[in-house]
Amino acid sequence: MSRCVSRVLLASCALWLAPCLGAQHAPAPRATRDSLAHAVQGILDRAVGDSAFPGAVAVIGTHAGPLVTVTSGHLDWAKSPRPTARTLWDLASLTKVVGMTSAMMQLVETGKVDLDAPVQKYLPEWTGHNKERVTVRHLITHQSGLPAFKQYFKLNVSPDSTMKLMYSTPLDTLPGVKMVYSDIGAILLGQIIERVSGEKLDAYLARHVFRTLGMTDTRYKPPVSLRSRIAPTEVDPWRGRHLVGEVHDENAYALGQVSGHAGLFSTAADLTRLARAYLNGGTLDGARFARAETITKFTTVADSTFSSRALGWDTPAENSSAGHFMKRPAFGHTGFTGTSLWIDPPHDLFVMILTNRVNPTREHSKIGPVRVEIADAAMRALAPAFVAAQEGHSSQTGRP
Repeated sequence: MSRCVSRVLLASCALWLAPCLGAQHAPAPRATRDSLAHAVQGILDRAVGDSAFPGAVAVIGTHAGPLVTVTSGHLDWAKSPRPTARTLWDLASLTKVVGMTSAMMQLVETGKVDLDAPVQKYLPEWTGHNKERVTVRHLITHQSGLPAFKQYFKLNVSPDSTMKLMYSTPLDTLPGVKMVYSDIGAILLGQIIERVSGEKLDAYLARHVFRTLGMTDTRYKPPVSLRSRIAPTEVDPWRGRHLVGEVHDENAYALGQVSGHAGLFSTAADLTRLARAYLNGGTLDGARFARAETITKFTTVADSTFSSRALGWDTPAENSSAGHFMKRPAFGHTGFTGTSLWIDPPHDLFVMILTNRVNPTREHSKIGPVRVEIADAAMRALAPAFVAAQEGHSSQTGRP
C-alpha cells in the first residue's frame, strides 16, 4: 500500500472515528478559551464595523455551561446599552425548534401525537385537495406540499380570520415530493399542540418546557417592563414604527404574536440552558424535558439525499451556517432576525449567535459569513484533531 493511500485511509478513519472518540472531553485549557474568545470578538467587532448588525452576543459552550461569551456593539444603532447574556432577542424561526419542536417532542414521547398520523386526525377542519394525505411528519420535515409563505398580514384581518386563511391555503404539490421550508406548516403544528394538549401554545411552553429548564426569560409578547433589555429589530414599513418587543414576523403579528413558526423572545443565558439540556440527554439540574432517545429521533436526518432536515431541526449541509467542520449528528437552526444555534453532541459543543441584523432594515444580509466564521473558529479551537482530519482528507481527495 502506498504512503499516499495510507495517509488518505488514516485521514478518513480519523474523520469518522473522531466524534465517537470525542465522547470523553477534558475541559478546554484557559489559553484555548482565551484565544477563542479573542477570535470571536474580532469576528463580531468587524461585523458591527461593517454594519452587519448593531449588536450581538455569541456563546460557545458544553453540557456544563459556557466556555466563551462574547458581546459586541450595542442594542441599537442609536445610543444604547451593550448587549449582555440577559438581552432579549427576537428569535424569529428559532421559535420553530426552541418552542414548537420542544413541545412536539414531548407530545410524541407521551403518545399524544403520532408523527405518521394524518394531520386531519388532529385538525379535521384542515380540508382541501390531497390534504388527507399529509401527515404530521410531512409538516415537521417541510415536505407537506404547502407553500413556503404568503403575506396574509396584508389583509389586516383578526387573528382568528388569519388562521382561517392558513387553513384554507391549498397544497402546491403532493406531500413528500420535495422539501419546501414552510412557515405555514409550522403554524399548523402549533395548532396541533394546542388541540392535543388543551392549552394555548404560549401557556404549554411556559409550563412544560421553559419552567422545567429554568428558562425564566423566554416568552412570547414580552411586557413593556422588559423593554430596556430588548434588542430592537426593524423600522417596519408595514406597522410604521421601530419594533421593540413586538414580533418582527408580520404573519406572527397578525396571528396575535403567538405562533409555532415565530414570536419567541429569549436570552443567551436561557438558550444556553436549552443547549445544555440537549447535550445532557434531555435533562438539566435534575429536571427532564425529553428522553435521550426522543432527542435522537428529532435530530436525525431522515434521508440526506432528499433533504438535510430532521424533525423540526436542520442538520449540517454544504454551505450551511454550521460552517465547514460540523458534521451530522450535529443539528441546529437559524432565525431571520439574525439568530442561530448549532449543537454538536459528539464534540460536546454548542455555538449560539444572537443578533438583530434586521435593524434598521431586513436588507442587511451580511450575517451568513459571520455564522460560518464563528462556527469554524469554535471547531478549530475545541476539536482541532477532528478539523485536521477533515482538512487532511480534503487535501488528499481534492474534495471538501
